[in-house]
Amino acid sequence: MINLRSGAFDRVVTIERMTTTVDDYGAPQQAWVPVIAVHAQLIQATAKEFIRDFGAASVATCIFRIRYVAGITLADRVVYDGGDYHIKEVAEIGRRRGLELRCVLQP
Repeated sequence: MINLRSGAFDRVVTIERMTTTVDDYGAPQQAWVPVIAVHAQLIQATAKEFIRDFGAASVATCIFRIRYVAGITLADRVVYDGGDYHIKEVAEIGRRRGLELRCVLQP
């Protein structure tokens, strides 16, 4: 069973969502807007080598564990410690007890 004790949630992360607004000239503008700031547990922070079409690249990956928040999708991102992390997978823990957000640091 996964531990969701409050003492383990020692980081603060912000979940952001891309929104589109219209400026004064009628042109659409896209911006990241904070949705919620939550306490999180950092499970893993590593750099992995991935082989891609253009060769090897180093990618920083993190897993954040948070209390359950409805509506988080792969289109959102996590902001933590000055970095922007794309959410690659959202895994529910138990029956709406928590979420694991598997993320990759944006370059």
